[in-house]
Amino acid sequence: MTDLLKVKDKFEKNKSTYKKTLDQVNIKKAIPLLDDLSTEAYNKFDCLECAACCKNFSPRFKAPDIKRISKYLGMKETDLMNAHLHRDEDGDYVLNQKPCTFLNTDNTCSIYEVRPSDCHRFPYVDEDVFLKRKELTMKNASFCVIAQHVLDGLKNV
Repeated sequence: MTDLLKVKDKFEKNKSTYKKTLDQVNIKKAIPLLDDLSTEAYNKFDCLECAACCKNFSPRFKAPDIKRISKYLGMKETDLMNAHLHRDEDGDYVLNQKPCTFLNTDNTCSIYEVRPSDCHRFPYVDEDVFLKRKELTMKNASFCVIAQHVLDGLKNV
């Protein structure tokens, strides 16, 4: 079982190193490594043991996500939006509540097959976004062992 306090403590202990890694990483050399590092991380850690992302944060629900999810649930898009979503300060649709409305008690997702693209991509460890959006990566690494593992693997790149 992933111990969230240990994940948070590890982040706090390595925060300056992670920031330095992101500031100094050679993006051209690092991008080809992301796929292997992320595969290694997902093989080592089970997201279903943790689900901190689903319990504490909301993905953005973009128009295609809303359309796909509402169809899957057999409801009108406006009904999905009215029941579960609101606009945040950036104008994005996000969940009304935490943990995620669609998170089951066993940390599985009731709409996994049609989940929002942000959920599918999280924590972006196999994308250049991981290297280019440093603030987002640091936020994700503060609670995600997968993101921490990839940052650890990039320390000397």
